[in-house]
Amino acid sequence: MMDETDPMFAPEVVGPTVDFLAPMAAGGALEFAVGSGRIALPLAERGVRVHGVDISSTVLEQLHAKGGRVTTTLGDYTTTTVDGTFSLVYLVWNSLSNVTTQAGQVAAFANAAAHLSPGGRFVVELFVPQLRRLPPGQDFVPFDVTPEHLGFDEYDVLTQRLVSHHYSPGRGGYGAGEFRYVWPAELDLMARLAGMTLSERWAGWHHEPFTAESASHVSVWTLA
Repeated sequence: MMDETDPMFAPEVVGPTVDFLAPMAAGGALEFAVGSGRIALPLAERGVRVHGVDISSTVLEQLHAKGGRVTTTLGDYTTTTVDGTFSLVYLVWNSLSNVTTQAGQVAAFANAAAHLSPGGRFVVELFVPQLRRLPPGQDFVPFDVTPEHLGFDEYDVLTQRLVSHHYSPGRGGYGAGEFRYVWPAELDLMARLAGMTLSERWAGWHHEPFTAESASHVSVWTLA
């Protein structure tokens, strides 16, 4: 769980994300894994009707303590339903990879589609697996090596599981998280199963072109 000292809360990160999402949200927005409202609250400040779903009651309490007009539901976003439909459902900052099975990720797409009005959009921000950086016989890819933080991703290419290892001497020592990595093409198939088609894919929130070298993507699928 991020706190507000995390760089992801910086205005130069949040601002472009909200700029990207707001034009799609005229009919309301539903955020899966809303957390403490990093994106939901500034989106609501622009007059968007925002509802958030999160599995953690603690972060939802943090969100409501900040005020604002975001309504929430406690639950697993792969299966939890809320009343009404929205022109936008979104899932940011690699949160889809927290679902560690393919079936669960497919369910997330189906649940997003079930909450979209016709022509609505599902937006996902996700990393691209860095398997091209794995030498033969190696499982680890360093992604951050500084005196303050050592970060290594451990890949299991048979199961598409990834363990992200973090060591921060000044911030609690060692920690790790388990994820399921997904190729963009697999996501497109999940979208098709849910009745959606790809309409845009960028390398980031500034509409940077997505290329073979991109380390992440922002993808937009539209409900038929």
